[in-house]
Amino acid sequence: MIREIVQIGDPVLRKVAQPVQNFDEELAALLDDMKETLIAAEGAGLAAPQVGVSLRVVCVLVEEGYFEFVNPIFVWQKGEQTGPEGCLSVRGKSGIVTRPSKVKLLFYDRKGERYSLVARDFFARAVCHELDHLDGILYTDKATDVRAED
Repeated sequence: MIREIVQIGDPVLRKVAQPVQNFDEELAALLDDMKETLIAAEGAGLAAPQVGVSLRVVCVLVEEGYFEFVNPIFVWQKGEQTGPEGCLSVRGKSGIVTRPSKVKLLFYDRKGERYSLVARDFFARAVCHELDHLDGILYTDKATDVRAED
């Protein structure tokens, strides 16, 4: 099911999301809906707060593939990259953001299995952007030169 993507100004986007406690059918349904919503919106990532659910759940769709991260945490961040970003919850705008160029994450999958992953370049940018959503941070909080897209 495609869910509505909440927009800047909605208080759920500014809350610190809660950790997932139950790896159950409800979580699986949320992840399935998030994937469908992300694909329909043609985005690179989507965090649960963006669909109005204050849980630490993120999905990312990049060149490297489709990934689901439940209760993700950074192990380390290295390097620096600066480039343009937009957001499905901040329609019609983009800005320049500096992010790490390489990150390592620990996370769980939908079944509660624990994994680690290293992301580089745009993948790292997408992961950092989405994990910020879990702490109530929008890219516009970090961006310079935010402007309307052409």
